[in-house]
Amino acid sequence: MSAGAAAAGGSGTARRMWQALETLHMTVYFAPEPRDAYRRAGLRGGWMGYFASRAAAMGPVPAEVVMATFYNFHPRMVRRAIPDAWGFAPPERVLAARYEGADAALRRLLGPWAEGAEVAEAAALARQAMEGRDPAGRPLFAAHAALPWPDEPRLALWHGATLYREFRGDGHVACLLADAVDGCEAHVLAAGAGQLPGAVLREYRGWSDEEWSAAAARLRGRGWVDPEGSLTAAGRDARDAREAGTDDLAAAPWDHLGPDACARLLALLDRPVRLVVEGGGIPFPNPVGLPAPTS
Repeated sequence: MSAGAAAAGGSGTARRMWQALETLHMTVYFAPEPRDAYRRAGLRGGWMGYFASRAAAMGPVPAEVVMATFYNFHPRMVRRAIPDAWGFAPPERVLAARYEGADAALRRLLGPWAEGAEVAEAAALARQAMEGRDPAGRPLFAAHAALPWPDEPRLALWHGATLYREFRGDGHVACLLADAVDGCEAHVLAAGAGQLPGAVLREYRGWSDEEWSAAAARLRGRGWVDPEGSLTAAGRDARDAREAGTDDLAAAPWDHLGPDACARLLALLDRPVRLVVEGGGIPFPNPVGLPAPTS
């Protein structure tokens, strides 16, 4: 994937920015450095680190708030981590560990690029795009947007990527709700579209085989998946419409930044995206559809 493809503005740019910035953001979930930082902070287990670190910007919230904002995890999976996490490490300590781990991962994966002039320019453009965006209806974005911007350019860029990740994600949840698609059904549809294998989604989101089968049956009743679990034509059309709606809702930062600055930011992100991919900073397959590096 070339993150330096020309930007045209609007929802098309929103998707290209998501692919590039999400790649940088995702390192906090898959690199070993954040997991080590959470363990040093007192959290127990990788999933406790995930739920607590992403939710900590909202304060010591109950499990129900995490279920509502994260949306597609099984409630029992959330309850195994929240609210117990706050007894091991308060939110401010968890946030410090998150930035510590993200910084270490970025320095390793990006090498000299993480210290150069381009990262500072990219961070400034990301900040220009994300700062001041309307938080209405976007609870996770609002919480993270209330955090101070890091001084270190590589962390400021990562924070900007995080803000866009949650800005877009809150809009995506709105689209799922508008289409009456629940959390498990969203994963069945993603698997049916070939985005990620169903077995991976079931395991990493905590849904049982029986719950998955029930969700698939509901979607068959709507005419969206076939008996093998693949999307029907109607299901693909509905999913494409939701994805387009998500992109439309995510376009505001890039409309604000403008086409020339968007094109420049995408060009600047090309190198770090490649470094993350080549350094194994994200898994394959992955949610943004980036291919594994060729030998």
